[in-house]
Amino acid sequence: MVSGRVVIYGGRGALGAKCVAQLKAANFWVASVDLAENTDADVSVTVKTSESFIQQESAIVSAIGNILKDEKLDGIFCVAGGWAGGNSSKDLAKSSELMWTQSVCSSVIASTLASKYLREGGVLQLTGAKAALEATPGMIGYGMAKAAVHHLTKSLAGKDSGLPSNSTVLAILPITLDTPMNRKWMPNADFSTWTPLEYVADLFVKWAKGDDRPTSGSLVQLVTKDSKTTLIPA
Repeated sequence: MVSGRVVIYGGRGALGAKCVAQLKAANFWVASVDLAENTDADVSVTVKTSESFIQQESAIVSAIGNILKDEKLDGIFCVAGGWAGGNSSKDLAKSSELMWTQSVCSSVIASTLASKYLREGGVLQLTGAKAALEATPGMIGYGMAKAAVHHLTKSLAGKDSGLPSNSTVLAILPITLDTPMNRKWMPNADFSTWTPLEYVADLFVKWAKGDDRPTSGSLVQLVTKDSKTTLIPA
């Protein structure tokens, strides 16, 4: 028996793939949206980088609508994103455009999906960053994009945002996720301070079921110390 229906935006990345796997294990029907197909999902919608942002949104919204037909989603989890450094004298425009595309555009499309296909009382999760709560002089484009996601989250939780009634929208604010790529580039780091992907995926399973959700509009920091992760409201 299906527990519910969810979309993972960014379902082919390290965190997204883990979320697809664990939500499937919890008997959810899972759709993946990403640049490439995730064959572990029930269905995959691929993003065409050759299309403009507006074209991508139209195509993804149409594809998900055709797949769902009259069904509604219990949750939309947007874990698409990336990281790029750069200050005012080095790659500011380049990194800002990349971060906006990866973090803000994906969050906006996920929000549009929620306005159309999320059931009343469902959950929309976006991905910000703890670093963007303060100045980010060495990674300005990244900080600006994540701060925009924080603003989007708070705005969507307000009256007349267009989301279904009683829905919950919130953003996770990780510090460092324990991914294979992060381990490759930071082999000497203290991994006990990195948040496990399994922890985040389990969190999403709970939220998809309606359990232990923070208040709508919350920015939730994921702080890991001694391999123990704590949720701290920003």
